[in-house]
Amino acid sequence: MIDLYTWPTPNGRKISIALEEFGVDYEVHPINIGQDDQFAPEFLAISPNNKIPAIVDRESGRSLMESGAILIWLADEHQRFRGDAWYATLEWLMLQMGGVGPMLGQAHHFLRFNRGKAPYAEERYANEAKRLYGVLDIRLADHAYLSGSYSIADMATWPWISRYEWQGIDWADYPNLKRWYLAIAERPAVQAGYDVPTKVNEIPIP
Repeated sequence: MIDLYTWPTPNGRKISIALEEFGVDYEVHPINIGQDDQFAPEFLAISPNNKIPAIVDRESGRSLMESGAILIWLADEHQRFRGDAWYATLEWLMLQMGGVGPMLGQAHHFLRFNRGKAPYAEERYANEAKRLYGVLDIRLADHAYLSGSYSIADMATWPWISRYEWQGIDWADYPNLKRWYLAIAERPAVQAGYDVPTKVNEIPIP
């Protein structure tokens, strides 16, 4: 049994989707980041960086923060969703952790929540979002998934792409990524994990 501390954001959805995909029993503990639950001492003891998601494995007592570390641990523990080549899976997972997540997060900040306040930043992060979409689209031109077969790299990346409406993306420019996005959106585990800990909206479908 896993205790999952999360909220319905792209980073949070990575792990709820993964737990559904791995078929792991888990109990959800909502951490409402809009009400500063992430700063509670009890949560900081698990996630010192005050970020969701975090987990506790009841059997071992192990706690883990940082979604990438949690995904790697799950893949190691269960020897599943490792892709066709483990280091390729890690390569694309690291791209999500270091590029897709942070850069699209900045796009959300400037393009959706603070539009008109910083034109330079809006242009910078809109262009970076398009560049990253292009990188993914090229990869997916000759790979069904980011590491060949469906893996934790896809689980990490897909929730960020699911906020494409916040990123000013024209899907006509990224047909391979669109094919990948729609295929993952149809997975029952993705549909179940998307609504954890609470349903906010239907999965966006381009």
